[in-house]
Amino acid sequence: MNVTEAVTSRRSVRQFLDKPVDLETIQRVMDKARWAASGCNYQPWEASILTGEPLKELQAKITSTPPQELEYDWNAPLAEDEYKSRLHGISKGMFEALGIARDDGAARIAAMGRNATSFDAPAVMFVYFPRMMKEPQWSDTGMWLQTVALLLREEGLDSCFQEFMAYYANVIRDHLGLDHDRYMLFCGMAIGYRDEAAPVNAFERERVPLENQVQFLGWD
Repeated sequence: MNVTEAVTSRRSVRQFLDKPVDLETIQRVMDKARWAASGCNYQPWEASILTGEPLKELQAKITSTPPQELEYDWNAPLAEDEYKSRLHGISKGMFEALGIARDDGAARIAAMGRNATSFDAPAVMFVYFPRMMKEPQWSDTGMWLQTVALLLREEGLDSCFQEFMAYYANVIRDHLGLDHDRYMLFCGMAIGYRDEAAPVNAFERERVPLENQVQFLGWD
């Protein structure tokens, strides 16, 4: 698989097969991802990847604990209609693929609740970094996460980024033995093999036209 194929075939997978992820495969991916770019070579990201009983134990804690107040805000873009419409568009596609009506609030909440068990992914990565890290290092962590996602595609694996896990930062830090004062829990990442038959893994996603985002200057 070349880079273009990895980029265009990557999507947020929300239904995984009951198929384990081989340790050597995930280690190979993570070892290559160390070469992701970071400003000043800080490499701020840290992570724990769980499967089997350690993952089940954590998920049991998450599903039995009320969500906490978020430590960072991912909803600020909703202040502008353009960004709000993009969220509504992807949500509409996802819920229609799941066969959930717009006015079925209970079913929508249940569908979103599947984030707690990472859509039955066999492995989940939890990503964190020292609280001293600022916006540039958060960006570096995002570049690393994208690198991981593309390397997973090269191996035939799929993923789903989960900022949702920030609702359970305290539970996750406790389970992983992380110092609450030192570490910010950034996100989770579900990892596994996509269920090709699941409609939620196949609905169309819109992307903003290139000319709306990028300008090219200096060419004739």
